[in-house]
Amino acid sequence: MLREGGNHSWWYNPLKNKRTAIRHNEIKDVLARKICKDVGIPPKN
Repeated sequence: MLREGGNHSWWYNPLKNKRTAIRHNEIKDVLARKICKDVGIPPKN
């Protein structure tokens, strides 16, 4: 995690220099795959 905001958290992948914001405590699989894509890591099947 890069930093915690008031309503969201910023996650960062330093190896690929990519980041994404997450605004949920619990997320669905579709959103989890999008987050993985945003930060450049393969999603877990």
